[in-house]
Amino acid sequence: MCHAISVSNVVGVVGSWLSREAEVIAPFDEKLGIPIISYSATSPDLSDENAYPNFYRTVASDFVATVALAKLFIRYNWTTCTIIYQNDAFGTGGANAIIKAFNNSSLTVSQMIVFDITILSIDGDLKSLLINAVTRMVIVWAESLYTSLILQEALDSNVVGPQFTWIISNTISLNSFNQTFYENLIGMFLIEPSVGSVVNALINTTLLDVAYSIWQQYEPESFPGSMDVENYALFAFDATWTLIQSLQQLCASKINISSSCWSFIGTSYCFDRHFINSKLLLNIVSGTEFLGVSGPIQFSDNVTDRITGLYYSAKNAQSSS
Repeated sequence: MCHAISVSNVVGVVGSWLSREAEVIAPFDEKLGIPIISYSATSPDLSDENAYPNFYRTVASDFVATVALAKLFIRYNWTTCTIIYQNDAFGTGGANAIIKAFNNSSLTVSQMIVFDITILSIDGDLKSLLINAVTRMVIVWAESLYTSLILQEALDSNVVGPQFTWIISNTISLNSFNQTFYENLIGMFLIEPSVGSVVNALINTTLLDVAYSIWQQYEPESFPGSMDVENYALFAFDATWTLIQSLQQLCASKINISSSCWSFIGTSYCFDRHFINSKLLLNIVSGTEFLGVSGPIQFSDNVTDRITGLYYSAKNAQSSS
């Protein structure tokens, strides 16, 4: 990234995919004075506008997900759970958000189990930890790869269905498991960020058609068909469209700006460069409001999060694999 910024006028970043990456890249981009707009980094820690003043995201934070999760528990009269989480920004942030949401809803987290992403293993004996727990509800807050590894260990230990109900936070492929285990995965829930069309909310269908047309024109081999486009792809488009519109508005106002709307000060070395119109561009992004392909998009001066069009869905994980 440093090389790219050194040889070209990079005035914004769409990404990153992971929360732990965003927590590193955002401060770097802040020094440069450019915005970073993520479509998938969900750690609640990234909501802090004071810590990440140049960070925005079109996907809801994990705290929104955990509030939805608490509502799911209340609906089915579940009262307590075990959390299995990966030990990084995404996992720790999600686990803490669950605890906060559950406390606010008079629900209980009875046990926390760590999945160590360095050694790719549960910290402790998973079978013993789950069998001796006071609950049979298990929430996994981990990326898809780690979720599959956790589930494989659980299947080998016979602590999945029907004795236990599992809720996962990322889509996984059942093809990685032996078919003899499929029956044990029946009833497993997937909770994930959703777009407006899933809940019959308003979306920009005209913009969506244009996005699909561009995708099919330039990368037809990667286009899965309009019915199979992942939600994160739509969040990514809205992040890109947010940056494009903000830059257009910035440059449209250059009549009142003495320098070019793309100008940097400092040397070509990335750590010595700063975007001249940084404050103006960040203010424009913060004031962005439009109807996107995932739903209404609007930001706030107080948090880095998108504040409208936030949806989550819970469904059978088998039908999503």
